[in-house]
Amino acid sequence: MHLLLSGIVGSVAYGLAGPDSDVDRIGVFAAPTVAFHGLHPPRESVVTTDPDVTLHECAKYARLALSGNPTATELMWLPEECYETRTGFGDRLIGIRAAFLSAPRVRDAYLGYASQQFRKLTTRDSSMGGRRRSAKHARHLARLLHQGRVLYATGVLEIRLADPEWFRAFGERVAGGALAEAEELVAAAKRDFARIRTPLPERPDEETVERWLLDVRAAHLPR
Repeated sequence: MHLLLSGIVGSVAYGLAGPDSDVDRIGVFAAPTVAFHGLHPPRESVVTTDPDVTLHECAKYARLALSGNPTATELMWLPEECYETRTGFGDRLIGIRAAFLSAPRVRDAYLGYASQQFRKLTTRDSSMGGRRRSAKHARHLARLLHQGRVLYATGVLEIRLADPEWFRAFGERVAGGALAEAEELVAAAKRDFARIRTPLPERPDEETVERWLLDVRAAHLPR
């Protein structure tokens, strides 16, 4: 495994971390190219929970980011201080981050993941998890909708939130019973996505992404 890019994501990167918050990390690695031709191809992802680290092989990472996956996408937009590993290929990945973006996939991914958080707020599992879990789901919902709208409107993903206290307060209100406020936030985001004139293209620039991936594969052939 050759780590190309890694960094701290999640609440620490957003500016939402509290004293008990976990530190989440995500990274991209390249497996030896010849390993894909053997009987047992390399694992596409390596996940640990202590510490919380998710590493994706570069092809899987590219597919996730091209689909608009928010967690994968944010690795390419982190504040400088959140990066822990940066190689030449990692820097190139950051340099082509706009190539992964497309209007339909950004809209569908961010609305979809936010809607998942809303459903969690309305299920028995959330109520069993207590107020703390409900507040966390509500914060994730609001953060996803905010980031998605900004990205859709500007082509730039805002990782470090300008007003984290608003998101914390929103989470506490929803956890305290203001579920209608969360429902209205989702509805307002849907209206915004429908009216915003986005600079994002209809399709991502897969040719640029493919060129990066093939260069990674060539670099990890035996000498």
